[in-house]
Amino acid sequence: MTTGAFPPSMEAYSRHILVCVGGYCSPDHRGRELYRLLPSLLQREGLLFGPGRVKRGETPCLGVCTHGPIVVVYPEGVWYGDVTPSLLERIVVEHLRDGKIVDEAVFFRMKAPTPSSRE
Repeated sequence: MTTGAFPPSMEAYSRHILVCVGGYCSPDHRGRELYRLLPSLLQREGLLFGPGRVKRGETPCLGVCTHGPIVVVYPEGVWYGDVTPSLLERIVVEHLRDGKIVDEAVFFRMKAPTPSSRE
């Protein structure tokens, strides 16, 4: 909780991408390389700043523990496995910039909540 007089503020963003950098699903920690590459890819595609920007985050574990590195894109809830630098570039260009999911690399999709599950 903040102790200042004003609540925190944040600029609008279009999507959030999470990269697993832990060692369980990818013992060689290839997720760290992907996370380091991400800002330059987002900047190159015009997704680092402005209302269409993509927020990025790293996490030590996404609970899959196999076929890493794992990358997740929200709000779609699309989970990608075995992500390489070239696949990450496709995710940034095709999914994040153009809005087309890289279907052949997806291993899980969240289902939209039903009205009864929101109660």
